[in-house]
Amino acid sequence: MYEITLTDVGDTEAMDVFLETDRMVLRYFNPADVELLVDLDADPGVKRYIDGDAPVDRDDVAETLAWWLGYAERLSGYGFWAAIERATGEFIGWFHLRPGDNDPPDQPELGYRLHRWAWGQGFATEGSRALVDTAFLQRDALRVHASTMSVNLGSRRVMVKSGLRFVRTFHADWPVRIPGDEHGDVEYAITRAQWETDRAASTI
Repeated sequence: MYEITLTDVGDTEAMDVFLETDRMVLRYFNPADVELLVDLDADPGVKRYIDGDAPVDRDDVAETLAWWLGYAERLSGYGFWAAIERATGEFIGWFHLRPGDNDPPDQPELGYRLHRWAWGQGFATEGSRALVDTAFLQRDALRVHASTMSVNLGSRRVMVKSGLRFVRTFHADWPVRIPGDEHGDVEYAITRAQWETDRAASTI
């Protein structure tokens, strides 16, 4: 079992930190992070299951970052965070926990995007578990869910390792066609009752 520490917003020495895990700090984004995001999205294969690794448009990234920066003001306690490796200070990627457009406030969506060099090392699972715990411990969530392409086996493994259960396969009308999308997308989720059962079992 690892520890997660939520930073007190009154702590001026670490005001930009949202939470910490054993190996990572999840901190709030700032305007200077645009180049980190551009570099992440330009990493070959990172967006393979997002838009087929289409060319990166810096203006689009900057616009997305600006929207992220205002998210905490729109819905306190949820948002998007930069993942920093504690041992090296390297930018690993990002995580989000926030209700989608059609979600109730107490049913946030979990998401993540990490550099390829960080794949297979447990970072995605570590951050996801911490955010799932945060949702139930700090945000009174009733359910946390996530989705990915059916063929994205790596992301599906992260969801399972984070405690989420398979819910359904669905076919969405995405604007960009990606090889493999004919198999549809999958949704995974964990309810508060399931999380409580898992947490109790882990302490036995």
